[in-house]
Amino acid sequence: MKQTIHNEKTGIDYTLVGEVYLPNLVLPHGDYEIGVWGERYREYIKCHRKAFYTSLKIQCELDEHLQEVDIRASEMYDRLVNQFAQREDITEQLKAADMMQWVAAMNNISNRAREIVWNDITGGDE
Repeated sequence: MKQTIHNEKTGIDYTLVGEVYLPNLVLPHGDYEIGVWGERYREYIKCHRKAFYTSLKIQCELDEHLQEVDIRASEMYDRLVNQFAQREDITEQLKAADMMQWVAAMNNISNRAREIVWNDITGGDE
């Protein structure tokens, strides 16, 4: 018996293990960097959208999806923080003049931006 065979119909290679041919199945392994937004979203869909989470896992698309969400959320967060800071005149001059006021204002902006991004990626479900 041959050690390996190829099925032309399916395009799958098989390896002889004992007396049985087993398919050579390899999961696609992307090199995805998933940041804080992607990890938070993973936990959200794992708890609140179980069927969607399972479907992504089965189709080997979870990491790619989480990376897309993470990139979109990070860009949105950065854009919102910059827009809010500009609109509210939170500048480097304020930082130099009154550090505590600047920190308080930036924390407020950061919290608002986080809430907006979270509502966007979860669809306001939580």
